[in-house]
Amino acid sequence: MAEIVKTDGVLGGKARVKGRRISVYQIGEMVIEGGFSPERVSDELDLSLGEVYTALAYYYEHPDEVEEVRERRQEYFEKLREGSPSPEKVSH
Repeated sequence: MAEIVKTDGVLGGKARVKGRRISVYQIGEMVIEGGFSPERVSDELDLSLGEVYTALAYYYEHPDEVEEVRERRQEYFEKLREGSPSPEKVSH
């Protein structure tokens, strides 16, 4: 049976499919934001359909946790953008 676990030091302690480095958040975003079917996610990530549905159930049952992960990711990408040098304009 599919199981969701959290392990310090693995994916930053985020909820993930046991035995894999695939987060619940990643699976949820692929289905919800990406529009992929659970069957396609299963194929793409080499997961059983049961693992995908278990991750989706966790995703929906823990909205505060999912939102926290989303916010941390957004902050991370904003910091990356701020620290990136702007491309220099090329003059001819």
